[in-house]
Amino acid sequence: MARCRSYLRGLSICVTVLLLVSGVVMIGVGVSSIEGNTPVAQLFEQLSSSDGLMVLKVFGLVTVVLSVLGVCATSLHHKPLLLLFSALIFVEFVALMVVASPLVQVQAQMDGAVDEVFRNVTPLHRAEPYIQSELNKLQASDSCCGLRTFKDWENQLPVSCFCKPAVSTLQPSSQSGNSSSGGPCVLVGSDLYPPTSQVSERLWVHSEPCGPILKSHLSFPIKLRIGIISAFSTIAMAAVALCLALGLQEYWTPPPVETTVDDFDRVKYQPKPSLT
Repeated sequence: MARCRSYLRGLSICVTVLLLVSGVVMIGVGVSSIEGNTPVAQLFEQLSSSDGLMVLKVFGLVTVVLSVLGVCATSLHHKPLLLLFSALIFVEFVALMVVASPLVQVQAQMDGAVDEVFRNVTPLHRAEPYIQSELNKLQASDSCCGLRTFKDWENQLPVSCFCKPAVSTLQPSSQSGNSSSGGPCVLVGSDLYPPTSQVSERLWVHSEPCGPILKSHLSFPIKLRIGIISAFSTIAMAAVALCLALGLQEYWTPPPVETTVDDFDRVKYQPKPSLT
């Protein structure tokens, strides 16, 4: 039993240290600004979710303080401190679940809100010059065009939308219509982009829209916070279970028994007297 107790104690210390690390990570993510790296950030100013950052900073600080208490309690095997630490961590876990639950709703509502922003800003050639400039940079770097489709630019496609198709796709097509597919590029019809002296009739543009790329940039900070909170919840519940088991060990482990043999060779079992 002594070996089992030492294993349980070592495991409790390791999990409590992990809880301390998770608290430091929560503070670090709460202090850092990830949302500022979103392309065309001016479009999504009203969709900012800074409340999640405050939640991480406050609960991260509380986690660090309680984790120090837990490390001391498990190292000293102080039963009242172990039970107090378990109770406080459980209370923090419940409070974090209540406070952080809106993050899940924000994640679920993000796509609809972003689509509404996309509808309001199109057609793109009428958007503010700053938005057009940032979107052109994104289109050139990520090989995309428009927010939902290249038609968001109507008949004023920018140069950043132009695409050079593969040689295998440059075959005559008998299909009629506004556009025809060519892998990552799409052939735009003359009715969508009237040919000029600078542009030939066969104009290829990127077929992939930039909207999904922007959505992934926007949802990443929220997904990161949800992932950190989920990891904290798992570690916290493990720490509570281990510290409770360590603190209440005397109630669930059988007491030591010593055997004696009397003069008639009868074996007697009786509890071993405690040293305390």
